[in-house]
Amino acid sequence: MRRSERIALISNTLSRNPNKIISLNHFSQWLGAAKSSISEDIDIIKKAYKNSGQGDIATIPGAAGGVRYRAKRSLDDINAFLHDLSEVLRDQKRIIPGGYLYMTDIMFSPEYSSTIGEIFAQIFIDKGPSHVLTVETKGIPIALMTARALNVPMVVARRDSRVTEGPSVGISYVSGSGQKIHNMSLAKRALPENSRVLIIDDFMKGGGTAQGMTELVGEFKAQVVGVAMVIATAVPKEKLVSDFTTLLVLEGIDAQKGEINISINEQLM
Repeated sequence: MRRSERIALISNTLSRNPNKIISLNHFSQWLGAAKSSISEDIDIIKKAYKNSGQGDIATIPGAAGGVRYRAKRSLDDINAFLHDLSEVLRDQKRIIPGGYLYMTDIMFSPEYSSTIGEIFAQIFIDKGPSHVLTVETKGIPIALMTARALNVPMVVARRDSRVTEGPSVGISYVSGSGQKIHNMSLAKRALPENSRVLIIDDFMKGGGTAQGMTELVGEFKAQVVGVAMVIATAVPKEKLVSDFTTLLVLEGIDAQKGEINISINEQLM
């Protein structure tokens, strides 16, 4: 096999398995090449990824070592993506009666959700999350893509417990906006004790749902290492969750004028 062919296969394997350490022996046996040749191939890939801003390739030393790919975008790339996303969300056709914003198509888009997941993974990877948690249903695609980029399991809190998931832990929480009581449950076997949990959701207004997930994590004797939203409203300014990250800020919706005021979170940039 020629070097160009090996490089194509190695880079494809690494990008399809983000944050997973793959041994040089695996590539050597699979591609029928010496480990020294594989190391040279990886050096070429590493330089190409670094120069193009496509991600970070790291060589992990030791008996359990190998090579690992992590998605890593520049601030300029992140800013450009969020600018385009905010422009899409400003379309007045997205205004739903009652002053709501339609964004289900964005959350369930493989293109948008995968990029958002990579951004969240890049922000929180140093926190060492072992699990990604969301609540059904619109946050699932974003959480799944974040879990994929981190190479950790995703777990979903249910509005109602499911018999098919076995015994579960349930809590009641108060929504931050409507002051209504809601229920949330998670299967007992879904989250091991002492897990490090990254909470992901699509939208935050008052922060009640995020606070509910935080309390649910506590019932499992696990630790929340981060809370992230795609969009958070500017009002109310004080949320029930004080420490969270949002990509976009929804300042307001004027249904009569057909205007959606949404901006990039400057603190993120």
